[in-house]
Amino acid sequence: MSGIKKPINIDIKEPYWYVKKAGKVGGKKVFEKYGLVGGNPDKRKKAWHDWWKKQGRLNLNAHFKPKDIKIPRKNRDLAEFVGIMIGDGGMSNHQITISSNYITDNNYIHFIKNLIKNLFGLDASVYRIKNSKCATIVVSRINLVKFCKSIGIKIGNKLKQNLDIPSWIKSNKKFHAPCIRGLMDTDGCIYLECHKTDKKKYYYPKLSFVSHSKSLRKSVCKILSDSEFNPRIRNDRSVQIEGRQEIIKYFKIIKTSNLKHLERFNKFFGGVG
Repeated sequence: MSGIKKPINIDIKEPYWYVKKAGKVGGKKVFEKYGLVGGNPDKRKKAWHDWWKKQGRLNLNAHFKPKDIKIPRKNRDLAEFVGIMIGDGGMSNHQITISSNYITDNNYIHFIKNLIKNLFGLDASVYRIKNSKCATIVVSRINLVKFCKSIGIKIGNKLKQNLDIPSWIKSNKKFHAPCIRGLMDTDGCIYLECHKTDKKKYYYPKLSFVSHSKSLRKSVCKILSDSEFNPRIRNDRSVQIEGRQEIIKYFKIIKTSNLKHLERFNKFFGGVG
């Protein structure tokens, strides 16, 4: 209209094109600083419910419809994902989270992200808490939460809901090893226990899975026993595999997806197995 030539090498943007990008950056910074997004969660939840009752539920559009996810079959990868969620996972009505250490478990974080992508076709986000070694893997998707509930993962406090391995995993032996692997890779460790006798030190290798759920400890112990291991429940909080040959057998049969555990195994046993 003005007769001025349009500049070259430019992109024409839609109105408010920057909102989604800026929201992600802002949300990440707030999470790193405060450990949550959106200020006071109780106040925000009340405001949302007030809006929903007055107008939100009456004017549904595409933005409010839950997005679809890829629904996987019950397979070994899904069993390992369940083990990870039982170990370090958490779930609300709208999202799943998995906590980890971004220094010692950096490679494992990438493994979990790829596992989620392969299973559900979703890209997980990773947030780091400021002044902390904690990293949180987050996927916000209502249909993912619904699916996780359908396969036995609990919303809210897991211990208060009798945390245990889902029956579809316990009843199928081909799912045993991957689920135990997911549990041990998140809530397990390999270490040397030191005993001193007559001024001499003796070191005993142990592989330990720790949980405050009695039901879960019993299930882990039974699965390991059925897999021809000799587990021990110690101090009413841990399931342990003890002795060199037992631990070597574990890394041959059950294996690990967490490089941290593999490096410690190679350190103690010189890469045997």
